[in-house]
Amino acid sequence: MTDLLLRDLKLAVRAGGGALIGVLFFLTVVAVIPFGVGPDLNLLSRIGPAILWIGALLSALLGLDRLFQTDREDGSLDLMLMQEHPLALTILVKCVAHWIATGLPLVLAAPLLGLFMNMNEVAIGAVMLTLLVGSPAITFIGAVGAAVAVALPRGGLLVSILVLPLAIPVLIFGVSASYAAVEEPAPFMPPFLILIALTMFFAVLGPVGAALALKNAGD
Repeated sequence: MTDLLLRDLKLAVRAGGGALIGVLFFLTVVAVIPFGVGPDLNLLSRIGPAILWIGALLSALLGLDRLFQTDREDGSLDLMLMQEHPLALTILVKCVAHWIATGLPLVLAAPLLGLFMNMNEVAIGAVMLTLLVGSPAITFIGAVGAAVAVALPRGGLLVSILVLPLAIPVLIFGVSASYAAVEEPAPFMPPFLILIALTMFFAVLGPVGAALALKNAGD
């Protein structure tokens, strides 16, 4: 499984553009907000955590359709379906590699973009922490959508449509935990722990659902 992880990371680097496009889209979403809401720095700092989470969610959706597309094009997907190892475990490893290549750069870019929104250090740290534990759930959810659309020539839009409604709870608790870290009366740990639980839940359900979808597509 380590070989598979390294292989997918190398393919992501060789393909190029995935992480960069995601970060640039993240930057674009955050950068246009001040033009829409005006130069009110207090307002920007208040809505900053929500904007960063929405931008990260939309950016994460961009590359999900490529999760299995390369394997289908070079024939690796057929070998994955015939291997002795559990297919769900293989998909889990691929999701981890995909998140490292495309999701982790979004987490690392969050502090810089938080400065654009006039957020303080606590708010930036809270958003970065919640993205770190919550964004993998988007990848696990996206694995199901990518598996459903893998046989379609232009399945990117379909993947986004399938994934976005399921990712709303992750967005809600990610934003709630980020605001709770800044607002004193609101407790930080309950929404943060729920966010972790959602990631763990989808880490199990996502690869299993994707495995079933790939097997049905193969049949």
